[in-house]
Amino acid sequence: MEQFFSQNSEIFLKLIITVGLGMLIGAERLLVHKEAGMKTHSLVAMGATLFVIVSEFLSEKYAGVNGFNPGMIASNIVVGIGFLGAGLIMLRGDKLMGLTTASGLWVTAGIGMAIGFGLFNLAIISAVLVLLIFIVMNILEKPIRRISDGNLIEEEKNS
Repeated sequence: MEQFFSQNSEIFLKLIITVGLGMLIGAERLLVHKEAGMKTHSLVAMGATLFVIVSEFLSEKYAGVNGFNPGMIASNIVVGIGFLGAGLIMLRGDKLMGLTTASGLWVTAGIGMAIGFGLFNLAIISAVLVLLIFIVMNILEKPIRRISDGNLIEEEKNS
């Protein structure tokens, strides 16, 4: 059993870090009562990391085989996450809902891909920036929305 862990320590490290970063991003989404929370973001990040690790193993195994391109696996992660994100975006009345959460999932998949490729610094910096965007922009948007909503109310009264 010890040999299993020592032979796969890099894989474990990648998966543990990606799940942790996904959980952090998902925790923020959960705190602001959004559709996709910690489990979803962790799974998206881990899935992206897993697919990158698989593509790296396949590139070693099938090196030199004509027509085989393991990079196609990584490129299709973006397409798959786009499909998942599209399911989160809904139009309710005149309001577009879920776009930020879908974007967060898309970036979280990118963070998972970065970890899968061993780009830990890029992944950590990106996760911090995502959290800053979610937290700081939420704080900055509140007064702007109040002003905007106030203008709408005034316009409706004047019509």
